Amino acid sequence: MSGPLAIARAAWGDEMPDYVRCLADECALTSQNKVALRLGRSAALVSCVLRNKYKGDMAAVEDLVRGQFMSATIRCPALGEISTAVCRGWMTLAKTYSNETSERVRMNRACRACARNKVTPQAPEKETRNV
Repeated sequence: MSGPLAIARAAWGDEMPDYVRCLADECALTSQNKVALRLGRSAALVSCVLRNKYKGDMAAVEDLVRGQFMSATIRCPALGEISTAVCRGWMTLAKTYSNETSERVRMNRACRACARNKVTPQAPEKETRNV
């Protein structure tokens, strides 16, 4: 038997988390590339997660999968009820300061103060010029 679920079972065994099972199921329904596109990540990341070889932030992957495919939500102090995938997207954007929109500024402040965000708050870097 081959396919995403068989690959995940072989790699994870009985300890396979439910979100990895969901990821494998979604890949079987469409394709690894389409699932990766919906998550906003690469197909290589999806492949590594299924094969239990991903060395990155598995909590981020879990948030994305749960929010995108499992309808998991959280209570955001700034936006109200949002999916964990949307939350993770704002946290990623909050790593760098940008004032391109008022919403981005508001969410940058909110995400940096949020307990879910593991990023330590930092002041935006100021540009210096030599005259």
